[in-house]
Amino acid sequence: MKLTGQFRARVLAREWVVGTFINLGSSVTAEMAGDLGFDWLLLDHEHGPGGEDTMLHQLQAVGATGAAPIVRIAANETPRFKRALDMGAHGVMAPWVSTAAEARAAVSAMRYPPLGLRGVAKINRSAGFGGSFEEYYVNAHKWLLTVVQIETPEAVANAAEIAAIDGVDVIFVGPTDLSYNMGIRDQLDHPRFTEALVKVSEAAKQHGKAAGILVHNPALVAKCRELGYTFVALGSDGGSVRAGLASILSTLRGK
Repeated sequence: MKLTGQFRARVLAREWVVGTFINLGSSVTAEMAGDLGFDWLLLDHEHGPGGEDTMLHQLQAVGATGAAPIVRIAANETPRFKRALDMGAHGVMAPWVSTAAEARAAVSAMRYPPLGLRGVAKINRSAGFGGSFEEYYVNAHKWLLTVVQIETPEAVANAAEIAAIDGVDVIFVGPTDLSYNMGIRDQLDHPRFTEALVKVSEAAKQHGKAAGILVHNPALVAKCRELGYTFVALGSDGGSVRAGLASILSTLRGK
């Protein structure tokens, strides 16, 4: 998928765009998921085992499909954005963004000067190895997707301020971290958790942004959609492989 502003425009229009997490560090499962027709794939380099070489191979694999590759970096740190973007990520997910200041830092790391702090290099994959640098430089801030994760009660409280920042495109609930930090571990049907989901969704809608979430239980997809979430991922390659292997083993054991 060639990078243009089309995918970001779809996200900001709050279209229903679906993805899954690629957390095995595998370029093969990344390509497989892309071929299946997901709108976007989250290449997980926060909790996934892959390194920078792995990231490059995954981006190359997904680039041959119709899916938009989004990289989750390990921390909201400027050099991490630069590495993922220079390798050709179509967007970056920044974990653990709890304040407007942290969200502004993420946006700044996504953008070239004078709009931000992203380091400039022309001979990289994202700029066609120099062949399309000028077009990329002029348009990158309009083409690249910035996703910030809401993972703490503080982030929920600040959701409206975070969503109001120009350049924040998706405020994305990390349900496991958020539920643990709220003291209601994995209780995603808990009234307090639902209240948090509503607050995040309303903040996104108010400021013309998308609300996103990862769900592990298929039954929660409809609920999240009803609450206004449009940038939604279900499961992961790791979870799918484990479930498939468990099913095979159960069959072989006669259970």
